[in-house]
Amino acid sequence: MKTYTLDEVQDKLIGKKGTPQRDKFEYELQMDLIGRAIKQTRQERKLTQTELGKLIGVQKSQISRLENNAGNVTIDTLMKVFSALKAKVKFQVELPNLQINVGQ
Repeated sequence: MKTYTLDEVQDKLIGKKGTPQRDKFEYELQMDLIGRAIKQTRQERKLTQTELGKLIGVQKSQISRLENNAGNVTIDTLMKVFSALKAKVKFQVELPNLQINVGQ
């Protein structure tokens, strides 16, 4: 029986790193993780979706969408949510010959 490494399985099922299919999968995974983190933190802070929405000036439905699919949200809204949740935010962008770190 042949065994495969995790990288080999991911390359076969999702696509090789750097391919559009793999990039899309990794982006969606990151957005899902952000949404889950927002939901978990909101619940730990004992806030309802309605209460969090009021803190940042949006409807409950937008908080629900954010928690379930963070890929369709502006950075401005994300920053407002993180601020309302008292979360520390760091962005890191790496480009060839350039690295940018932004923190809140």
